[in-house]
Amino acid sequence: MRTPFTHLRRLLLANIACVLGAAALNYVVDPLQLFRPSYLVAAFYSEDTRVQNAGLIRSQSFDTAFMGTSLAIHFRQSEIDRALGVRSLKLAMTGSNSRQQAFVLEQAIERGAKRVIWAMDDFIFIDAADIEADPYLSVDLYRRTARGIGSYLFSAAMAKESVFALLRSVASLREPLTRAAPYLPLRFALSDVDDIYALPRDFDVASGYNAQRALAAFAYITAPARSRFLGEGYGYDAMVRHFECDALGLITRHPDVTFDIYFPPYSILQFVAMRDASPETLKIVTDLTARIAQVLTQLPNVRLHDFRAIKEVTHDLGNYSDVIHHSPVIDAKVLKWLASGEYRVDPKAPLAPLNELKAQVAAYRIGH
Repeated sequence: MRTPFTHLRRLLLANIACVLGAAALNYVVDPLQLFRPSYLVAAFYSEDTRVQNAGLIRSQSFDTAFMGTSLAIHFRQSEIDRALGVRSLKLAMTGSNSRQQAFVLEQAIERGAKRVIWAMDDFIFIDAADIEADPYLSVDLYRRTARGIGSYLFSAAMAKESVFALLRSVASLREPLTRAAPYLPLRFALSDVDDIYALPRDFDVASGYNAQRALAAFAYITAPARSRFLGEGYGYDAMVRHFECDALGLITRHPDVTFDIYFPPYSILQFVAMRDASPETLKIVTDLTARIAQVLTQLPNVRLHDFRAIKEVTHDLGNYSDVIHHSPVIDAKVLKWLASGEYRVDPKAPLAPLNELKAQVAAYRIGH
């Protein structure tokens, strides 16, 4: 007669076998491509960029890293490559802060990036958790520490992704499962790295980006009940500190890397909203970006570009889905401007674009 202990031991051994089997499966399939570029099964990618970037840095070939927040998330790597003549890796992360961005860029530079294109909006410098304690970005996964590798290999969620990856490698299942992947409970559903957090190629730009949406967003954020949020997280001293530690620290540690940094072309409504509903926030933003411009333009490995006062773009509200996010049409213009250097800030007059922006903001009137 079998004792309860015998059953318990068998159950324990079965559980251990399942866990080790899942770890072996994750290592062999490697859905994140953390250990090697995918070779056993077709590669698939996730829009969870804070995780996916760890694998992209390890598996992709690149000489240029492209970083930003949601303002830079819809660029396609192929478009960046064509416009700038580089081999790029898009690492933009929605809602990311300067600590996260600098950390991820550091990993990309260590893997060979010799150029960084960085969409540097003011909001990234708000105060937040130290990178070592960041709950949203696993530094151990990027560093491939024992803890990071263990959490990856022994993840049941990753084992599910590995199983689906194997199923998609079956010829008769490849096409239907690839088509169904976006609708299945999968994190790795994109078959083309170029599609990571990019708008669909048939996206209706006119319906997603138009003056009605921009004005509605302006009315929403300036309403008395919500206008206090315009300045949430903004504090000049803390933001300068993070700029100096995260951005400036990264740049000065890597004098052999070229940094093309640009201030994104917010719509004029973003600054008018601050002017009308939170003038103290507007002062913080302008003072901060003045400091950034004065410092960065003096560094030999930095080219600073300021796109915020390009009136034909920023005053045309049809280019925006809200007060800051611009359309793919403007994405293309940004790449063209970066290639030409047309709006590069003159080191001899680092505040000239900012002064032009201030004048535009002061003069702008809604509906005129």
